[in-house]
Amino acid sequence: MNLDMSDEQRMTVENIRRFLDTDLEPEIRKHGEGFIPKPLMKKWTQALTDYGHITAPQAAEWGGFEMGWLTHLLVFEEVVYSSLDVAIPGFINAVGADLVRRFASEEIKERYLADVIRGEKFIAMGISEPDVGSDVAAVATRAVRDGDYWVINGEKTWITNGAYSDLLICTCKTGEGEVSHILIDREESGYEVRDIRKMALNGQSTAQIFLADCRVPVANTLGRVGDGLRNTLQVFEIARCHMAMWSIGIARRAMDEAIAYARERTQHGKKIAGHQLVADKIASMATKIDAARLLTYRAIMMVDAGKRGDTACAMAKWYATEMAVEATRDALQIHGGNGVTKDFIVERLVREAIICPIPDGTTEIQKLIISRSLTGIQAFR
Repeated sequence: MNLDMSDEQRMTVENIRRFLDTDLEPEIRKHGEGFIPKPLMKKWTQALTDYGHITAPQAAEWGGFEMGWLTHLLVFEEVVYSSLDVAIPGFINAVGADLVRRFASEEIKERYLADVIRGEKFIAMGISEPDVGSDVAAVATRAVRDGDYWVINGEKTWITNGAYSDLLICTCKTGEGEVSHILIDREESGYEVRDIRKMALNGQSTAQIFLADCRVPVANTLGRVGDGLRNTLQVFEIARCHMAMWSIGIARRAMDEAIAYARERTQHGKKIAGHQLVADKIASMATKIDAARLLTYRAIMMVDAGKRGDTACAMAKWYATEMAVEATRDALQIHGGNGVTKDFIVERLVREAIICPIPDGTTEIQKLIISRSLTGIQAFR
């Protein structure tokens, strides 16, 4: 496993870091933590596609750079470092585009794929429901065949890009024990969206989606009817690697902020970076961030190589997300009282990090996946 960035990857990371530092992050900071309207989010997302955000792993025929998922994670980390709110919509587009590329008909790909990859249209993944999280097979949203159309009824929740979405990949029950993915064009087959307010990440949209007699062409089915469960499990591997990397991006920013503060802050006659307990926290942060990065690199390299990586992805997601909670808490502790004020970025980073262990399967779900792969015994049923 070669852990050195290629010259192309290094240049890609340097270019997006320069763009973020000089152009985009100042705009983001000026906007603040309030909700980012769709036109502004689209403008920022489209600007980032020039540097590999969304585009890095996608095929050239659809406007991608064909650089693989590892490169996309490197790019994604840099965007997260500046703003997780801005990074998330593009991450969902990247994963959604991959699902459309692999399973949609040529007609559907021609119609939508390039727009999703360049950020012209936002896509959302409608899996979770009020009573359904990681147990995808238990979805209650139903799609009933009516001639050349599906009639869809149900409710989805915790849907990232919900309010922004032009397209929704809706996971539906299409028969007894049968789960399918259906692509819904919001303009053609409307659905209701209500945003969910959270402790953090309110700059982008997380929403409930309500589908009432939503008529969608059967031609919009992604893959074969009934293959939705298997296709979703493949999506989870990529998504969990991104969850790990967004945690690494948060933790890295927190560590950098803590180091800068510790170099400047004086207590008991010397810079607090010289106090042993502060030094211990900084050393621990750096080591655990690197450990999480190595787990994530291994997982995404397996994905890029076409190998089954559910266990490696679960390990990376579990370790990195819990690491981010610990690292941001320590960074706040180093800031002391200043850390809980809005004047310092670590206050926001702590709130964002607490969310990390939950999406795309909680820490507990990741541990069940890992244990199942080691013992061969199914823990879910």
